[in-house]
Amino acid sequence: MSYQIAIDGPAGAGKSTIAKKVAKEKAFIYVDTGAMYRAMAYYLLCRGVDPLDDAAVAAACMEADVTITHEEGEQVVLLNGENVNSVLRTEEVGNMASACVSKNPKARERLTTLQKAIAAKNNVVMDGRDIGTCVLPDADVKVYLTASTGVRAKRRYDELAAKGEETDLAQIEEDIRKRDEQDMNRKIAPLKQAEDAVLIDSSHMTIDEVVQAILDLCK
Repeated sequence: MSYQIAIDGPAGAGKSTIAKKVAKEKAFIYVDTGAMYRAMAYYLLCRGVDPLDDAAVAAACMEADVTITHEEGEQVVLLNGENVNSVLRTEEVGNMASACVSKNPKARERLTTLQKAIAAKNNVVMDGRDIGTCVLPDADVKVYLTASTGVRAKRRYDELAAKGEETDLAQIEEDIRKRDEQDMNRKIAPLKQAEDAVLIDSSHMTIDEVVQAILDLCK
């Protein structure tokens, strides 16, 4: 029987960073579901699919094969066999994933099935928007990780600045607010804290403090 740790929360809360470290400490497999949604979004953008055409989005998603492998301990997202890690973190791809892919029933159904299959065969740390509520409702440990909008925007700004990208902090914060609104109010699997999830606000916590808090929950 596999052991499952589910980490949910809004954009920019640090879910991926935290989940990777927890997985490393526990020697579990890390599954970044957001990256899988972004890979699907990237495919739609490359194909020029109209995000408002639900039927076209559903049809295109059926043509896209999104899988996850691990190379030298790092997660690699494959889109139709191609490593797409380097293109998944752009604002355009993120917005498409939230506004389009996450709202399409067929796209969610396909990705959720893959995520469940991975978790059934492996000890996993899985992060996303609806892991504890929909994907892994019986997870051994559930965490809802959040932080203030301002803190999340600053973290994203610093991340992009470190890559040499010129960005506007106010615009990033506005994008995060819009994405929160979309994620929390979508009709299908909206972002919310599972009833049995532990709330962790990382606004004034270090990464190591958050990791330790989650490890303590596993004991």
